[in-house]
Amino acid sequence: MKRREFIEKTTASAALVGLGFATSSFKTKNLKKLTILHTNDVHSYIEPFAANHPKFPNMGGVARRAALIEQIRSTNENVLLLDSGDIFQGTPYFNYFGGALEFKLMSKMKYDVATLGNHDFDNGIDGFHKQLPLASFSFVSANYDFKNTVLEGLIAPYKIIVKDGLKIGVFGLGIDFDGLVDKKNYKETKYLDPVEIANDTASKLKQVEKCDLIICLSHLGYSYKEDKISDLKLATQTKDIDLILGGHTHTFLDKPTLVKNRDGNEVLVNQAGCYGVLMGQVDFYFDELSKTTHSSKTIVV
Repeated sequence: MKRREFIEKTTASAALVGLGFATSSFKTKNLKKLTILHTNDVHSYIEPFAANHPKFPNMGGVARRAALIEQIRSTNENVLLLDSGDIFQGTPYFNYFGGALEFKLMSKMKYDVATLGNHDFDNGIDGFHKQLPLASFSFVSANYDFKNTVLEGLIAPYKIIVKDGLKIGVFGLGIDFDGLVDKKNYKETKYLDPVEIANDTASKLKQVEKCDLIICLSHLGYSYKEDKISDLKLATQTKDIDLILGGHTHTFLDKPTLVKNRDGNEVLVNQAGCYGVLMGQVDFYFDELSKTTHSSKTIVV
């Protein structure tokens, strides 16, 4: 995909899409805005691509992303910064530093929450654990059971963040290790059914924790031709999830896909390509009745 196409999509996807009430509700006196920025599958790409790169000329790079994040934070009070996994593996920076640089830079950018992708196990679960103290942000994974591993008690199924009185529940889902990760790398970690876990976790966040917005950080993949669980299938088979931010399939979307969930309510599914050349932005607006609408755009880094 060429740079011009990225810019066109960025402009075209800024239109508002209503979820339950008209955009005239933006005039509501007590309207609250939540800005969600998200990345996925950055794969240790620290520097921007070269000017002569055939797909991503002069795109990406941590410095540019950090500048964009700071610019958005300067004009928006309530910002969440999230990542959907595969932080590791892809450039010599990972081979040399083992993931330390990635975590340090994400901490500098003040990421809030991330989940684990299959490549985050490429140095083994012990390699991930070694770098974990360098991450000032939280990792969440609801369908990886880390009992009897070095990550037991260190990775929570979900995290609740409060912004301007709004409770946001963020939970993680990881892909099946089979065929992707060597057993010796994940050791005793158990993969649990993501649909069942997602329904249980989202229900707890909604009914018990009383969250105003529920976000799933997924590394399942956007969609597949074969009969395999994906973000789109997850959306249709679950309820109580408002937003699925995906990874793994390196899918470039100019705006979130709207999917009807098990109860017939709309779920937003989004993914921001790969290698840090894009960053997704979804803005949620809440009125005093807790009804929501959203706007979205894809940001070229």
